[in-house]
Parts: sequence; C-alpha cells; structure tokens
Amino acid sequence: MQRKIPLESTRNIGIMAHIDAGKTTTTERILYYSGRVHRLGEVDEGTATMDWMQQEQERGITITSASTAYFWKGRKINIIDTPGHVDFTVEVERSLRVLDGAVVIFCAVGQVEPQSETVWRQADRYEVPRIAFINKMDRMGCDFYGTIKQMHEKLQAPAYALQLPLGAEDTFKGIIDLISMKARVYADDLGLKYSEIDIPDDLKEEASFYREELIEKLAEFDDHLMEKFLNSEQPTADELINAVRKATIANKLVPVLCGSALKNKGMQFLMDAICAYLPSPKDVPPIMGLNPITQEEEKRVVCDDEKFCSLAFKIMSDPYVGKLTFFRVYSGVLTSGTYVYNANKKIKERIGKLVQMHANKQEVRQEVFAGDIVAAVGLKQTETGDTICDEKSPLILESIEFPEPVISMAIEPSTKADQDKLGLALKKLEEEDPSFKVKYNEDTNQTIISGMGELHLEILVDRLLREFKVQARVGKPHVAYKETIKESLTATGKFIQQTGGRGQYGHVVIKMEPGEQNSGIIFENKIRGGAISKEFIPAVKEGVYSAAQSGILGGYPVTDIKVTLVDGSYHEVDSSEIAFDSAACRAFIEGLRKNKCVILEPIMKLEVITPEEYLGEIVGDLNSKRARIESIDQKKNVRIIKANAPLAQMFGYATDIRSLTSGRATYTMEPHYYQEVPKHVQERLLRD
Repeated sequence: MQRKIPLESTRNIGIMAHIDAGKTTTTERILYYSGRVHRLGEVDEGTATMDWMQQEQERGITITSASTAYFWKGRKINIIDTPGHVDFTVEVERSLRVLDGAVVIFCAVGQVEPQSETVWRQADRYEVPRIAFINKMDRMGCDFYGTIKQMHEKLQAPAYALQLPLGAEDTFKGIIDLISMKARVYADDLGLKYSEIDIPDDLKEEASFYREELIEKLAEFDDHLMEKFLNSEQPTADELINAVRKATIANKLVPVLCGSALKNKGMQFLMDAICAYLPSPKDVPPIMGLNPITQEEEKRVVCDDEKFCSLAFKIMSDPYVGKLTFFRVYSGVLTSGTYVYNANKKIKERIGKLVQMHANKQEVRQEVFAGDIVAAVGLKQTETGDTICDEKSPLILESIEFPEPVISMAIEPSTKADQDKLGLALKKLEEEDPSFKVKYNEDTNQTIISGMGELHLEILVDRLLREFKVQARVGKPHVAYKETIKESLTATGKFIQQTGGRGQYGHVVIKMEPGEQNSGIIFENKIRGGAISKEFIPAVKEGVYSAAQSGILGGYPVTDIKVTLVDGSYHEVDSSEIAFDSAACRAFIEGLRKNKCVILEPIMKLEVITPEEYLGEIVGDLNSKRARIESIDQKKNVRIIKANAPLAQMFGYATDIRSLTSGRATYTMEPHYYQEVPKHVQERLLRD
C-alpha cells in the first residue's frame, strides 16, 4: 500500500494551555471546519468530541490527552488535545515527546497563567516549535498586547504578532493580517463567511508598526529579507511566509495569532498557520537512539525506506478490545498482523490490529508509515516509553521522564469479591498513567495509591467504580514526605556469611553528603586500584538505591544525597553481587543512623486571583497555612497573590477559598520543590 499523503504534507501537533484557556473548544472548531465532525460540540454542555470520558464531560475539563487526525488544504494533521490542569501534566509531557510542533493557547483575559508557564517550559525542554493563539478576544477585560508583553517577560519567548485584533470584547469582529496587510471581517455567527477589506484608516499606522517589527526580527536570520529591509523595500507575502516558517522551525520565532474559538472567529487562519509555519516530520532532525548490541548511538531518518522504529507514548484500556498502545512511527512502515521487537524488554510481540484514533473511536488501518501517530491492539507487555522496532535493526530511543507523585492515600476493597478486581484494576490504571503509583505497605497491611494531586486521585477512584466496577473505600490523602541528611560522613557496610560451603563476602565504604535540591540519590564510583572488582559496582549501586526506598525517621523515601563509593574489599571466591548489594544497603542505613536526618515536605507554587475586597482574608488564611507570600500584584480590578505553601496545609483549599470569597476567587497550584519541615511539624509526624 502506498502512502496517500506525502510526508512533507503531514503535521504532528499538540494543543496546550492553562486550564480553561479554550484548548478543547479550539480543537472542536478545527475538527468542524475541516469536516471531521459535522456538529459543533461544546465543553460546557459535555458534548465536545475530544472530552469523551464521563469525568471530563461532568467537570468540563480535559483529563486525558486525546488524539485525532484531520485534513486541511491537502495536508494531514495529527492533533493531540492535552489537559491544562497541573494534576494531569504527565499527559502533556508524553505528548510533547512525540510531537513535531504545538499550538499554545493563551486566554486574552488571564494572559500568561501558571500552567501556561509549565507547558511552555516542557515544550522548551523538547525544543518543540510553537505558534501562540490568543483566545477569548470577545471577553470583557481581554488584552491582546498585554498578553504578548507577558509572553516576552514571563516566558522569554520571541513572540511576534502575525495578526492584530479588529475590535475587542463585544466589538471584536475579525482580524488584521500583517502578512497580506488586509482586514478580514466575519459576516456570520458560524465563522464560515468573512470578507476581506482594506485595513481601517485608524488602524493602518498600528498595523504598519507591528509589520515592520516582524520584518526586522525576521531579517536577523534571513539574508534576503535583511537586504530588502536595509534598502527599505517591502517583502512579498510569500517571502514573509517562508521566513516565518524557517524561523519558527528553528525556534527563533513564535508567531502570534488571535481570535475567539467560542465565537468561531479566527479558526481557519489558525488552521492555515499550522500548515504554513509548523514543521513536517521531514523538517525535524533525525531521531537518535542507542543500539543495544553495539551500545553506540545511531540515528533514524524519518522516511518509509528506513528500518521500522517507533516510540510507545501512551497506554489506554479499552472496554471492547483491551489494551491500546499509542505510538509515534519515526521511520519505516508497519503492517497489521506482523511481529515487532520491544528493544527495552527484549521480546517480540504481534500487532493484532492497527487503528487511527478519533478521540475514543477507532478507524482500522492495514499499514502505517513514518510520521504517523496511531494505536495498536495486541502489545501486551509494551509500556509507556518503550521502543518498538525491527528486530534485525534494534534501537532504544530516549524514554520519557515523569514527575514523582506528591500525594497518597490508602485504598481497600469494600467486599471480599472486590479484592481481586481491585488489584487488577489498579494494575491497569498504573500501566496507563506513569504518574500514578501503587504499593503495598507491609507494616500497616494497606494498599497505598499515589498521584499528582487531590483531583488526580479523585478521578482515578471514580474510574475504578465506573469503568472497572470495583467498589472501594479510600482513606484521607497523605503527603508524600521524604527524608534526607544534613551532614557529610563516611559509613561502612559488611556482609559476611559462612555456611560450611561457599560463603558470602561483601565490604564497602561509602561517603554520604547532602545533595542539591531535587537531585534524588546520586551514586559515584571512586574505587581505585581494584579494591572492589568492577563486576560488583552495579550491585553496590543497586543496594544504595534499594536502601533509599525507606528512611529511618518515618520510613519515607530518602532523597537529595550524593553517595560516593570510596573503598572496600572483596574475596576471590566468596564475593557475589548479592553480598555487595547487602553490604551497600547496610552501609547506607548505618550512614543514616549516624547522621542528622530530617523530613522534607512538598511545597506547592500557588497563585490566587481574587477581587480586591477579599485580599485581607485570603492573605490571613494563607499565613495560617504556613504559606510564604512571594508577591501581590494588581491587574485591573483583581489582585494576584503568588505564594509557596506546604501541600500538607492545602488539602481542601478549593472549599476554603470558595467560602472566603463567595466563590469569586480562583487559584492554581502545582508542585514546586521539597524543603525541610519545621521542627514542631517533624515532632508531630514522628509522634503520629
């Protein structure tokens, strides 16, 4: 089977934003104008195509990233709509790992909000080229120019307008295109009819100013434009479009567009911009990976003629077909019914069925090509982050890193009959969501589930009941505390066992010192002269990591410690990996006992937006919660409070802030860093 759409006409993009900026509404309009859906769904009514989960429809928020594909002007666009709530940031992380470009949506009223900064930093990390779309230009208090200013200040983004709004708030009626220097005015409510007119006289000077600013920026990395700019010549529209595309793909420019998704204005021009400025799979560098046989780095060029290579980035449980594995094809062609090689697990698995996803609906495909984002049925052991490839040319692509959970709670089945069902359901949910962890606490005989926030765990427990039909009871949320050390010292661990035959011998000396914040456990080998044979060093490292799972104060995981292996000894006959694992474990625990250990707690970054009259009550309440106020800013008639607050004090804050402000204030909260708990809090934790 031949590829229908050329690779250069394919786009793999994501829609990202702060919660309630209009991602799903924008995606819904894109699907409608492209003919992918024939009726406009609304988020508030629970009818949006991409918000297909019951929990999403009830709450009016996106919880899981949903993918689909549409065609626009001869191009195929694979699109992933991602959540905006910080509890589901893992969905953004894994989507960005496999996307070539992104549309970041900003609310013209809220401007650059906390989660806007988070998704922007995630996109920076993956070097994903972006277009910015300033939405809600019809809303009272909208500020197009203020949003661009904040993009420069808060995000250090090279954001330059390609469009200006024609009117604002209830007079918003269209856009001014700075490429063609024409105004486009909408003539109907559905956004299907618009007329192109000359720019109104009172806006010509402003449009010329922003166009010159754009040309000046583009001239920095386009010699042809620089020549025209110096000679005061105006570039053609095609020259500008090519220069914007080149600069966007190189991450030197973020084109800014505007409109109102809810009022159906500006959508087709955003769709044009996605095709014109965001990269095709051919425009991005070849993917790099590690050859598991030679242990050398290799690259795969994005084309159908290369050996097959892809990355699994999402697992989903489907009630009808079982496990669905979403993957991005980086090179080669894959046919349904064939075998693939999981390079991480070193196993072969058979592709039962290949499907193109449209939210939760499936369209069967016989073959997939380089650049495609699809799903497969039949990959039973493949997990998020695994590379699936051709067995004859194995390659392990860089996996995806996920944040550590900050909140946990105990869960138990309501009846004996639910016991086995609960274990199975939790395993499926853990497989789907790498930021969700399940472990069994032997001391209390409890199953503990951990996640990114109260809403995250609430949704997962709700899914247990509805999807998996498991009745379960949950305890109160618990904070994911950690432990660390305050001083540097050296510790020794020995494991010697004589049982008549061959014995066991392991002896290590480690130096333990406080590490940097959020550094985890760092292991370094400084053995010189062969005091310990090289073959036992990995076992020492494993023993250290194993011992760090549980501290000596409250049994919390240990973090932010640098461990250096400095000395030790081994026996030619009796030494083994098990002996050195045990010796390292003993040395680490001994080091903790001799040291001054402290408990660390997660600190949340908090932003509260409140009407002026409630400022005093909110600040007083935050002070009572051990919060540290960082700044209090004013924007029009509201105050913006930025603070760092301990997670332990913030449970149920949604209810607190609602009662303090009669429901008029809003807030966002995300994990920020870990810090030492006050002495009286540590004493209480150890007492409890």
